[in-house]
Amino acid sequence: MHAVVNTATGSDYGDVSVRIYRSSAATEVPAIVFFHGGGHVFGSLNTHDTAARFLAHATGSTVVSVDYRMGPEYPFPAATEDAYQATLWVSAKAAELGIDPTRLAVCGDSAGANLAAVVALMARSEGEPALSAQVLVYPVIDYRGSTPSHARYAQGYGVLEAGTVTWFRDRYLPDPALHDDWRACPKNAASHSGLPPALIITAECDVLHDEGIAYGEQLTSAGVTVEQIDYAGMIHGFFTQLGLVDDAERSHHDIAQFLSKYW
Repeated sequence: MHAVVNTATGSDYGDVSVRIYRSSAATEVPAIVFFHGGGHVFGSLNTHDTAARFLAHATGSTVVSVDYRMGPEYPFPAATEDAYQATLWVSAKAAELGIDPTRLAVCGDSAGANLAAVVALMARSEGEPALSAQVLVYPVIDYRGSTPSHARYAQGYGVLEAGTVTWFRDRYLPDPALHDDWRACPKNAASHSGLPPALIITAECDVLHDEGIAYGEQLTSAGVTVEQIDYAGMIHGFFTQLGLVDDAERSHHDIAQFLSKYW
């Protein structure tokens, strides 16, 4: 990286801690606001440091990784509030950050992809910031499960099992009434029209596989431009397994290729 800086958004934007990865000294470059995975309970700037670095390198962009609040200490909707405020801050401070606010995307993996999807919906509804794309890597779309893949890959396929999803849900959404809130379950939004183009990456052997596919179909039905890439044989978490799994690096380059169409 040309530079890596730890800072915060300041009190006007929720005082959210962020880590900024600049891939070059160039200015007016595109930017990605990145939200790490971990079930809205685990994960940090450090667990996804390598992924954020490689994403900045592969896309030639500045990546702003967001250290949002998590459950159980800070249950829903703290994470969504932090994610949206951090995205607003990146857009508002574009000149200071050396980025082009017209080429701003949101991206995340797993729970972070859930936040990216929700931020895209919030930005559309609030009229700001303008987003050029959303990248959802094996997103959590519905904590209630019930899809065939949720049952098929419930056990024995890596770190995320059906029971793990329930454990995360109970700490992030302690009130069952919140399970239907579109900010936790983005498929429940009243409308999905007018959203930025989406790339949805899924892993074949993942409890979340089917809900990612279904969300892509839902967005397409609403008139959103969608590309879907399903990685055969992959399990949940492969995106961050750089240096261990060939498809991890491939997925980052696929993201770069997708974003280049809108940047």
